[in-house]
Amino acid sequence: MKIVIKNGTLLSMDEKRPQIEYNTDILIDKDTIVKIGKEIEITNIDKVIDATGKVVLPGLINTHAHVPMSIFRETIDGLKLQEWLEDKIWPMEAKLVDDDIYYASLLSFIEMIKTGCTTINDMYFMADSIIKARDVAGIRLQTTRTLMSINGREDSLKRLEELKELIKRYDSYEDTLSFNVGIHGLYTSDEKYVKECIKLSKELKLPVHMHFCENTKEVTDIESSYGRKPSQVLLDNFKNVHTILAHSVKLDNDDIEKLKDLDIHVSTCPISNLKLGCGVPKIAKMVESGINVSLGTDGQGSGSNLDMFEVMKFTALLQKGIEEDPTLMTSYDVLKMATINGAKALCMEDKIGSVTEGKKADIIILDVDNILLKPTNDLISEIVYNAKGSNVDTTIVNGKILMEKKELNLNIDEKIRVKKCEEIIQRIKI
Repeated sequence: MKIVIKNGTLLSMDEKRPQIEYNTDILIDKDTIVKIGKEIEITNIDKVIDATGKVVLPGLINTHAHVPMSIFRETIDGLKLQEWLEDKIWPMEAKLVDDDIYYASLLSFIEMIKTGCTTINDMYFMADSIIKARDVAGIRLQTTRTLMSINGREDSLKRLEELKELIKRYDSYEDTLSFNVGIHGLYTSDEKYVKECIKLSKELKLPVHMHFCENTKEVTDIESSYGRKPSQVLLDNFKNVHTILAHSVKLDNDDIEKLKDLDIHVSTCPISNLKLGCGVPKIAKMVESGINVSLGTDGQGSGSNLDMFEVMKFTALLQKGIEEDPTLMTSYDVLKMATINGAKALCMEDKIGSVTEGKKADIIILDVDNILLKPTNDLISEIVYNAKGSNVDTTIVNGKILMEKKELNLNIDEKIRVKKCEEIIQRIKI
């Protein structure tokens, strides 16, 4: 299918192009962006999308989430991380079955499409059901089977085998699906097991995805278990390992200096970290040190929603506030975190993250004709601080139009899916 997007205001996020390009057309052939320019010839085109007065962007990339956690949205408030997770979330998750995971995942994917997120990095279990939901929705997904060793050696090795089998099962699958080696965290995995997980990532040439230093208790637990600081554990074990570290709230300046030469990519999840009382990471310092920072929502149980526009705003404002420096975190830099930086974190920068000829057609179109964005004095700042997921008009993933003019192009009944998820959480709620 050939699609042309006509006359849009393009924010390509391609460093070789201007930051803003007006009255620009984009030609898509099948799954690929083949041409960007003015007044592209539209003969033999299957679909023309008029983007006059609208803004065209690469799809947003969520580098840390737990896709099936849509059902836990606002179920629990006022608990610290470990209490929330171990006393409430894990007992409810133990009751979930495959169908629950499928419906909960589909609800998240619908939320993503409606709010302009085209790629998500997931960490959960029962991944076949998540992938089944992904097949219906058409979202780009990187996933794993969560790895941990808290239940003993036999269970931990079983998890590794399940991940190997999962990856093998989808070996020849379409490229909208990819995998990483998802270590839950250092505090839930002993060092011998971490080394085995890293070995697998090197064998399969896959990145590692891991929770890291989310709150103070996690840090003290790691220090008690490993006998040294978390940053030292990384230095001892993660050299030459492409690693996505979710949260990284409790890294100090010394940690950041030590880790900046490792192949680490931080996924900051400010809304979840605030809600669970974890604190605010030193993102500005990480950026200054050359660490690639991307954005995540975490699961909706702590992050509330998957709206990446909210995450952009919180990320920028928190850094300016805690550092008492309004010059930090330019709007363009934050938008990079939500797009091309996310692609780099997921080892996908050659495919997605910018609107570039030859890359996959993961594109969103924003309707900016809204009182919250008027008058538009600085377009990029308007998008970071004032745009919402509800401003997304059209969502395209891999050349397929998943939503147009705010109408889903999926053959599903959204209300029925919502009702099903409401029934699931009522059944498992404690």
